[in-house]
Amino acid sequence: APTLLLIGSLAGPVIDLTHQAFAHLTCPKKIQIIAGAGHLFEEPGALDEVVAYAISWFSAGFARHRQQKG
Repeated sequence: APTLLLIGSLAGPVIDLTHQAFAHLTCPKKIQIIAGAGHLFEEPGALDEVVAYAISWFSAGFARHRQQKG
């Protein structure tokens, strides 16, 4: 399944683990680092940024799916 990985730039060792997991994925994939955010995205504006990336990812995926079925 297409996979979007979102990680905060302040998430410490989780960033390395995320990159390792990303390298093993064989599906369509994208990794996005949210600047100034920790792993829970509690910083002001961080969750809004996560939502924006997720909307963009899913919108593009659904558009491709519709074109293929078209």
